[in-house]
Amino acid sequence: MIVVDGGSDDETCEIARVRGAKVIASERGRGAQMHRGACASQGGVLWFLHADTIVPADAVELIDEAFHNPRVIAGNFDVRFNGRGSAARFMTWLYPQLRRLGLCYGDSAIFVRREAYEQVGGFKSFPIFEDLDLMKRLRKQGRVVHLPAVVITSSRRFGGRNFPLTFARWAGLQVLYWLGIKPTTLARFYPQCPSYLRGEFLERKVQPGSQGEHGERTEISQSRFTGESHDVLLRRS
Repeated sequence: MIVVDGGSDDETCEIARVRGAKVIASERGRGAQMHRGACASQGGVLWFLHADTIVPADAVELIDEAFHNPRVIAGNFDVRFNGRGSAARFMTWLYPQLRRLGLCYGDSAIFVRREAYEQVGGFKSFPIFEDLDLMKRLRKQGRVVHLPAVVITSSRRFGGRNFPLTFARWAGLQVLYWLGIKPTTLARFYPQCPSYLRGEFLERKVQPGSQGEHGERTEISQSRFTGESHDVLLRRS
């Protein structure tokens, strides 16, 4: 496993290294961090996880099975937000509805064949909607599947906020994105995006490095994807 740290000020890096992960530093930002991890990996399959997402024990086997179909180039999982609050319950209900519209987000544990990832240009250095952008390009390249297994992601982003207002802002940004407004422009109105990420991003070419493996929080077994090595890329901001 490769942990891409975007400047955390806690013990994330130390804990990850002790557990056997390869830790690399990156500029902060979802798209930039995940692409940095992909460039530092060597596996034939890339699996992108957010640090606050927990995957099922058989997730690797499910991905392996999906890729037995050569037409499948990528996929994701069902999402359940933890917590008992109304916001978590509503978002857990909403995600399947959005999926029917072809909208897949990064907290659904996106996995992709390396070849397809490289062919479409990988994650762009967008502060938001980097996941929608990648999945849109992948769908033009080949078949993207949805696995019915559930990953659990944190609902802490909703804590201490006026959820109806936060959701209305998020929905409005979605509409503007699909109308063609650049994510770098929309980030100025996204409260979760740090101020220093709300400007224009520069495209950076990162040289590939070495592969790392890890079995920490997500308890991922060491295995092979259809005869190929794999990399699990964990983003930590």
